[in-house]
Amino acid sequence: MDDTSLNRFEEMIPPMTSIRSGVGQLIMPDIYCYCNQIVNLFFIGEIGNSNNWVLIDAGMPHSAKEIIDEVKNRFGEVNAPKAIILTHGHFDHVGSIAELLDHWNVPVYAHHLEIPYLTGEKNYPPGDSTVDEGLVSELSPMFPNHGIDISKHVEKLPDDGSVPGMLGWRWIHTPGHTPGHISLYRDEDRVLIAGDAFVTVKQESLYKVMVQKQEISGPPKYFTTDWEAAKRTVEKLEALKPSVAVTGHGLPMTGEELANELNKLVQHFDEIALPENRRYT
Repeated sequence: MDDTSLNRFEEMIPPMTSIRSGVGQLIMPDIYCYCNQIVNLFFIGEIGNSNNWVLIDAGMPHSAKEIIDEVKNRFGEVNAPKAIILTHGHFDHVGSIAELLDHWNVPVYAHHLEIPYLTGEKNYPPGDSTVDEGLVSELSPMFPNHGIDISKHVEKLPDDGSVPGMLGWRWIHTPGHTPGHISLYRDEDRVLIAGDAFVTVKQESLYKVMVQKQEISGPPKYFTTDWEAAKRTVEKLEALKPSVAVTGHGLPMTGEELANELNKLVQHFDEIALPENRRYT
C-alpha cells in the first residue's frame, strides 16, 4: 500500500470501538477469535503447533503492533503465519495488512472477484447513509472505500475450494456484501467463519456495536451492494447447519440458538436484513 492510501485511511477512520476490543476468545482448540476495535480476526492453529497457523483478516488500520503482540502471546516471538486469508477487502478487514506484510513476508489469499480491490484496480462503492438503521450508517460515507495495492502478495484462492494452510477447511463464495466475499467451513465439526455474510450484532447501531449486544443480523447494511446475492448467501450458509458460527462482527453463536436464529434470518430476511431505504439494489 502506498503512502497516499495510508494517509487516506488515517483521515477517514471514525473513532469507534467496542467493550470487547483487545479481548481474545478461544472458540475451539485451534480457533482463536481476537476483537480489534469493532472487528474480529481469527488465528487458526493450536498453540502446540505454532509454526503452522493462519491469520484470517487483518483488522483495523494502525493495529499491526496490537495484532502482532497478540500473536506473540499465543504462538511465540517469531512465528509468522503460513498465510493470510481475507474474507473480503473492506477497510476494517484489511486495515493493517500492509504493515503486517512488512513484518511477515507471507502470501495473501482472496477470491478472484475480490482481487481487483486488493491490487488498486477498483474501489468499493461508498457507504450508504440512506439505510435507516443508526449512527454508524449515517457515518458510513466517511469510511474508507478505496482499494489497496498488495499485488506483490495477493493470490487467488485455489479453484478446488481448499484453503492454503488450513487442512480440512473449504472456502465458500458468499457474495452480496462484496462481489468476492468468502466464508470458511470445516465439515468435520461444522464450524463456520462467516465473515460479514451475516453478523451477530446490529452493526449499523453505534450503541449496539459499543456494547456488543448479541443478535443475528444480515451483512452490515451500509456497505452491502447486492441484496439478492446476500439473501442467497444466507440461505446457502443456513443449509450447512453449522454448529458454531463466528462472524466479522459480534459474539460467537452456537448450538440450538444458532440454528434457530439463522433459520429465522432466512425465513424473515427482508424484515430483518433488508433496509427499507437503500441506494444499492
